[in-house]
Amino acid sequence: MLIHPWDAARDTAEWQDWLAAHDFGQLAVNGLPGEPPFVQPMHFAYDPSPGGPFGEVLAHLARPNPLWPALDANPEVLLSVVDDYAFVPGPWQAPPGAPPEHGTPTSVYAAVQLRCTAHVVDDPEEKATLLNRQVGHFQPPGLSETVAVGEAPYGRLLSGIRGMRLEVTDVRAKFKYAGHKPEEVQDRIAKGLADRGGLRDAAALAVQQRRRQEA
Repeated sequence: MLIHPWDAARDTAEWQDWLAAHDFGQLAVNGLPGEPPFVQPMHFAYDPSPGGPFGEVLAHLARPNPLWPALDANPEVLLSVVDDYAFVPGPWQAPPGAPPEHGTPTSVYAAVQLRCTAHVVDDPEEKATLLNRQVGHFQPPGLSETVAVGEAPYGRLLSGIRGMRLEVTDVRAKFKYAGHKPEEVQDRIAKGLADRGGLRDAAALAVQQRRRQEA
């Protein structure tokens, strides 16, 4: 992923705060010899607090998932999260004083890539603890029963999954929102997103405006 200086996260807090609100991504696992990589869409819970500068990711997948042999062979993986994206038509990006048709179409988006070392969790007690932490991220307290080994309603299901602790070893974060463009162009993009009101335009506009205010 190419990251220009104006697209880079300003500090660790920026990408961590963004990731706290974006918890669905794609896990890329190196394939076995002669096979392409596995790419697994999944929900996850990011925890910035464990040891190391980047924290860890908690997730689980079904035991029959075909990626496990590849993960066991090579635990170095990449978790990719992309959101708050929108298409920007060319006229919105036209240089000041230039005809609208001279503008170049582009995309705006936020992307965080976490390089991780995967630790597979198979011990039932450890899996229960991992699931409680992960589910606790998504569901309000009291909405579901605590996972406990051998106890209903989830204890009997533990054998059907494997847990993952992804130890984050490196991070690449990009916030591509035309931060290097003249103010006139940035204003035009902001107005275009607000006026168009597409499915993801409001989220993209919010990130663009936040980064402009923090510049």
